[in-house]
Amino acid sequence: MNPTVSIAVILTVLQAAHCQMIKDLSACLLGQSLRVDCRYENKTSNPLTYEFSITKDNRKHVIHSTISVSENIYRSRANVTMHKNLVCLYLQSFTTNDEGVYMCELRATNDYTGNQIKNITVIKDKLEKCAGFSLLIQNTSWLLLLLLSLPLLQAMDFVSL
Repeated sequence: MNPTVSIAVILTVLQAAHCQMIKDLSACLLGQSLRVDCRYENKTSNPLTYEFSITKDNRKHVIHSTISVSENIYRSRANVTMHKNLVCLYLQSFTTNDEGVYMCELRATNDYTGNQIKNITVIKDKLEKCAGFSLLIQNTSWLLLLLLSLPLLQAMDFVSL
């Protein structure tokens, strides 16, 4: 076998072994917004693309994506944040019309094993409120303000003694 071909085959096999793996997909209510968390295991440093979609009435609707074009009805209400090993979809003004099967699809650049896909059925009356800690993660400015104010609060307490 040609050495160049052998190296290409080895690199392809190694790359295939290093894909993104979706570990968990969950949904919760954050005020009047739906939050869908797509947690994944990071096995590569390759850029990650994503797509969040909903299937209702046997039709797929793209909500937010770097893979394909999002539908107009969701563009103004949806945004996505990416943290370490977590891609979060936020759908504002969530109503029963937005119920359905939500899908998270992840794809790493040059990943030859295919896309990672997970689904979750979302029904408004069955959703729990998002945990308080996740609110701090979403709005890190509150956490930063709290951490920065601790020395000031300690100094004020010392002065009052």
